[in-house]
Amino acid sequence: MGDEREKNDAAGGTTAEAVVRAKAVIERTLTDAELEWESPADGTYVVKLPGTRKLSTTCSLIVGRHSLSLNAFVVRHPDENHEAVHRWLLERNTRLYGVSYAIDKLGDVYLVGKFPLSAVTPDELDRLLGTVLENADGSFNTLLEMGFASAIRKEYAWRVSRGESTRNLDAFAHLTRERSA
Repeated sequence: MGDEREKNDAAGGTTAEAVVRAKAVIERTLTDAELEWESPADGTYVVKLPGTRKLSTTCSLIVGRHSLSLNAFVVRHPDENHEAVHRWLLERNTRLYGVSYAIDKLGDVYLVGKFPLSAVTPDELDRLLGTVLENADGSFNTLLEMGFASAIRKEYAWRVSRGESTRNLDAFAHLTRERSA
């Protein structure tokens, strides 16, 4: 029994203490970063990360008995060019820190990660959330171009035909010029 207690002490406390510590770190870090977040259940956090290309990225953090799970929605199932989109995601996975691109059973794209509770520190959480934001928001237009080019062109043509603004499609002008020129 004494040996097990020493292991717990050497690892930073008991499992219950590690869970409490991780939750406190998450809450303090999210608040200090002035992020919009809520805790719909004990140990579950939903964070809204503001973006520039994508309006926002919703990221969930779930504190388990031994680990923290992270899950962030990136983009829905691509309409087209699936093979190229999936290849791009897999190639990007080799350069990501702490998270990886994944797809769910519907084909929607997420960033996911799982970390030991001992890794939940303010600096590490900030780094992970930064990685999520950079790779959800930063890759958003690329993923839209690869997986939704036809839909973007249709949306552009529809807006032009109705005299509506195409301003939020400016990032894809190179796609719409091809067809409208």
